[in-house]
Amino acid sequence: MSEDGGSDASGGGSESGLRARAVAITRRLTHASATERLLISGSALLLSIVIGFFLILAAGRMTACQSAAYSVAGVGFCYDPFVVYDRLFLGAFGDVLTDPLNGQFATTLAETTVLLFTGLAVAVAFKAGIFNIGGQGQLVVGALATALSVLYASSLVSGVLGTLVLVPFGLVVGALAGGLFGAIPGALKAYADANEVITTIMLNFVATSVALYLVQNHFKDPDSFATQTVALPDYAVFPHVVFPARANVSLLAFAFALVLAVAMAYLLARTAFGYDLRTSGLQPEAAEYGGVDAPRTIVASMALSGALAGIGGAVYVLMILGNFQVGVPDYGFDGITVSILAGNNPLGVGAAALLFGVLKSGSIVVDVGTDVPPQLVGVLRGLIVLFVAMPEFFRMAGQYAGLDRPEGETVATDGGRVVDGAVETGDDAASDSGGERR
Repeated sequence: MSEDGGSDASGGGSESGLRARAVAITRRLTHASATERLLISGSALLLSIVIGFFLILAAGRMTACQSAAYSVAGVGFCYDPFVVYDRLFLGAFGDVLTDPLNGQFATTLAETTVLLFTGLAVAVAFKAGIFNIGGQGQLVVGALATALSVLYASSLVSGVLGTLVLVPFGLVVGALAGGLFGAIPGALKAYADANEVITTIMLNFVATSVALYLVQNHFKDPDSFATQTVALPDYAVFPHVVFPARANVSLLAFAFALVLAVAMAYLLARTAFGYDLRTSGLQPEAAEYGGVDAPRTIVASMALSGALAGIGGAVYVLMILGNFQVGVPDYGFDGITVSILAGNNPLGVGAAALLFGVLKSGSIVVDVGTDVPPQLVGVLRGLIVLFVAMPEFFRMAGQYAGLDRPEGETVATDGGRVVDGAVETGDDAASDSGGERR
């Protein structure tokens, strides 16, 4: 054999070995317990903070300043990493000991509340094996529909009765508008085999462009220079209960988001619809063999996902803004990261949304309270999210690749299993796994 051939063989063997190790690690991640996944995410968070620490120091050395903010062994740095991380994490809560209702803590809660809805929207779609990248468009549609419908209905009722009627009405309208908009890419995927990633991304542009046209040309507040609708009356928005009105946050909305997260967890784990949705996402062939109507499940899951995003848009209008304004923040896209951080678990979405809310709110404190440029703050935020999300992302990728099943086992086209070359029928597979048969 030639030297070149030997080298090629060695290179091929090395590449094959690396691939085998990568598959083994991914397979191990797919079988990790909840405790192990929590420890992995915590370790990834610490690692991202350590790397960010040195990035801050490096940026501080490349920046000119009058006096060093931090020194190590006589070497001065313009930025103090400890101050930056203190502002980024603890600054998001403000001085809760002296003023538990401070504005910064209110901002963190407000961000967390909206991200809870968009994170749940993405998680529900992911559970069905559908990548809903259109949460932003569904949120915008829900927000605009809520603002216009509540503004019209506010002339019919007022006072305490108006609050009791208009707030639930606005949430329902947001859910219906977002759900109908989400059902469009669902139907395209179910009946036209259109890629949902492409259709949902394109529909984001449709939603924002149509909203801009409608507000700018038909529903714009004539007394405002901004492109926005007329402000809703005070009785037509979420009551603030504990926080002052200027805080733009409501514990009622936050509690509603938590209740909805528990309801989604129950729906997915304990109901027939949730079972159909999960099996369609994990093993579509087995689901169809078991009698699941795959097209209907796809449309229903996308409609539910869009409805959750639409509720997020309604809450954004009824709690934070008090009207609709163009240029809605990217809550829908952030919801994708929140869902991945939570492993698509509705109960985990709450913790992931809080982390993301803290990072978004703390970034404001860093920008205002330090000399650190916003670009560096964005890098730190992205680094933290990337490191925490990547193990969970690889675990999800392993599940979709079938690495969560034992080695040697694949899914047969009739819903059964193929184990070491022997075919088990769907009934045998269900019997062995203790699964449901209907």
